[in-house]
Amino acid sequence: MGTFLISAAEIRDIPIFRRCVWAPVAVLFLFAGCAINPATGDRDFVLMSEAEEIALGRQYHPQVLTQYRVYEDPELQEYVQSLGERLGNNSHRDNLIYRFTVLDSDEVNAFALPGGYIYITRGLMAYLDSEAELAAVLGHEIGHVTARHAAQQQARSTLVGVAGAAAAIGTGSRAAYDLTNVLGTALVRGYGRDLELEADRLGAEYLARTDYRPEAMIEVVETLKEQEQFEIARARAEEREPNVYHGVFSTHPDNDERLQEVVRAAEALSTGAPVPDQDAVYLQHLDDMPFGSSRSEGILKGRDFYHADLAFTLRFPEQWRVENRPDRLVAIAPGDEAVLQLTVEDLNIKGTPRDFLLNRLEVRNPREGAPLDLDGLEGFTAIAPSAPSPYGQRPVRFGVIFYDNQAYVIAGASKQGGGTIADAAMLDTIRSFRALGPDELELAEPKRIDIVEVEPGMTISSLAADSPVPNYPEEQLRLLNGLYPDGELQAGELIKTIQ
Repeated sequence: MGTFLISAAEIRDIPIFRRCVWAPVAVLFLFAGCAINPATGDRDFVLMSEAEEIALGRQYHPQVLTQYRVYEDPELQEYVQSLGERLGNNSHRDNLIYRFTVLDSDEVNAFALPGGYIYITRGLMAYLDSEAELAAVLGHEIGHVTARHAAQQQARSTLVGVAGAAAAIGTGSRAAYDLTNVLGTALVRGYGRDLELEADRLGAEYLARTDYRPEAMIEVVETLKEQEQFEIARARAEEREPNVYHGVFSTHPDNDERLQEVVRAAEALSTGAPVPDQDAVYLQHLDDMPFGSSRSEGILKGRDFYHADLAFTLRFPEQWRVENRPDRLVAIAPGDEAVLQLTVEDLNIKGTPRDFLLNRLEVRNPREGAPLDLDGLEGFTAIAPSAPSPYGQRPVRFGVIFYDNQAYVIAGASKQGGGTIADAAMLDTIRSFRALGPDELELAEPKRIDIVEVEPGMTISSLAADSPVPNYPEEQLRLLNGLYPDGELQAGELIKTIQ
């Protein structure tokens, strides 16, 4: 649990223009916005200098690090940084100092801020099989930086945005605001097919110049496209929106002819014999890495959630889907009929949980209020007659629990607005909150990746039978090892298992 960096809910997709096109409104105030792209040589429409672009990356980098945890493995961080630097030194903007950070998140994602700040999650790294594939992902994100995609996106957003926005660009703060929102769009949905393909092309070039096989770009697309397809099928079965990675593969299939062409073109740039894929080296860096949520995020086992660092546990309703998001825990009823969330806020003023509900949460005229005694923890629950919810204004069930100078706020709402059954389930969850006992700390430990050598007779099915992964263990093992949907193991190879 943490705080999500950027929301892109209000940003619309913006058309991509390959070159500066001077619309009449643009001529009036943006004549200086056409600049030579350092990676492509094209003239692009941008509204900020390189110095301003770097300053914005420098500004938002600390926010990423406060809202996503850095994965605590110095050796792995140095490995990724060293590889990324080699690629950056062979890029079109080798004057930049590139900073690469592995984030402690099970999201399957990678993204870049302007000026050379690049991030990859351990969730994405788990599905890669070699150093060459890692280089492909980093090269793709370097391509976004070298081609100044964030600056281009910000400029286009401004051009078609709200009236008067362009006049505010010169203040600096509005420029930062616009870029933040555009970056949010890119983090969630990518930059659009054309710019993503351009990042693929540039990434493939940087692979070749660093003596990695450009074909690794396609291999990443193949591997993660399978992961995406499985996630979409699972989400459909679970009646929810899929969580898929925005970048290397989401805008085109691995057999896209344009992707094949840019990779073939990059092969001519190789300076010598390609370096080995270093799959064994890469896999050893994954050994003992958490799979799924980490200890710092809290662990879901069945219906029960355990958080070792915050030392609490609670139980969610049966058959509700639980999502451990960076800033909150969310439980969703089948068919999205109801939703329940847990957030944590610091206590600054002495008082009671009821005071917190009335004053801090500003709940007016609560009904069915009742105090809670949860194994010695003080709490209060009530229903707000009307409050904002994912379904609009609805009655919202609140539970406020004081623990260790923090307020744990549990809030739930039903699509239909009443929902006696849903409200009863929400109240059961609120009442299940308690401090974590010393004998339960082991339950708060995450599942981990274990790299093993395949022995004769070992199969995916036999490994899945002993897997701690509760859902789809065979599919997960195949996805982790590039064997989806029906591949099998080969004796003597190194594979990822889950312990």
